[in-house]
Amino acid sequence: MPDGGRVRADTIARLEQSMSALGAASMTSMDQRLPWFRALSAENRSWLGLVAQAGVAAFVDWVKHPERGRPAVAGEVFGTAPRELARAVSLQQAVEMVRIIVDVVESRVDDLAAPGGESELREAVLRYTREVAFAAAQIYARSAEARGAWDARLEALVVDSLVRGEIDESLQSWASALNWSSAPVTVVAGNAGGGEPEGLIEELRMLARRAKFDLLAGVHGHRLVVILGGPGDPMPVARQLAARFGPGPVVVSPAAENLESAADPARAALAGLRSAPAWPDAPRPVPAAALLPERALDGDDSARVELIEHIYEPLHRGVEGVAGRAAASAGQ
Repeated sequence: MPDGGRVRADTIARLEQSMSALGAASMTSMDQRLPWFRALSAENRSWLGLVAQAGVAAFVDWVKHPERGRPAVAGEVFGTAPRELARAVSLQQAVEMVRIIVDVVESRVDDLAAPGGESELREAVLRYTREVAFAAAQIYARSAEARGAWDARLEALVVDSLVRGEIDESLQSWASALNWSSAPVTVVAGNAGGGEPEGLIEELRMLARRAKFDLLAGVHGHRLVVILGGPGDPMPVARQLAARFGPGPVVVSPAAENLESAADPARAALAGLRSAPAWPDAPRPVPAAALLPERALDGDDSARVELIEHIYEPLHRGVEGVAGRAAASAGQ
């Protein structure tokens, strides 16, 4: 055993005979002391039972073969359970579970150890459980890193789909995987600047969260595209976010009912970003609707249609009405 005396052979023999009983006692103690354990599905409880048994077995093997040095508990203990278990059981809960297993073993040291071997067994238990705790932290850190990378990839796919206008079932699936259910949705577009994208997006997410909005974001070339979701006026939070964008205009789209209907607002925001230099004194951020003339001159067909339907035709009807009333008055 590293940095300590060997556990006596007769103590090891007692440990081997007690492995099943120790595992069962650990499960009973977890069921009594941990409400979250009782709330788990039968499948996950079963997996944790295997983890407890594997922990006891790996400890016995470690004290039996001290020449192996530091135990490879990551594979021997936690390798028995599927990766999905890390999502059902948090790191804090895993530490609580390990602590209970330690308590069970420590409470039986006097019975498990051969006469005179109590102190060396107790020391071995403490060393081993320290290794298990470090292994649990490493496993959860790797799992969190992998989930973070996967979530970042899904986030990029969602933003890219809106930018390209490619709305299909995949978008809903990706958004669901990110736990996105926020509505209505607004798109904010501007220049990304020269900073590190991941750190910038996390900073934007924190600002949005403080304003009780959800946020997805992605960098496309020099453009930073942000999707805001949540009730309320998005302009105040857009003003806060604009301070983190790079130099140049920041454009805010009209609101969409949900993420699946946000492709047109995204196009409006990006069209506004292209045409905003034609209005040098535009506010920052500026609503895409305030850039309708610039967008229309820049070739945005949707802006032309909106100008015709919402500005030209009402004005034309008004002029015709005035002319008709004038003609009627003159005829009298």
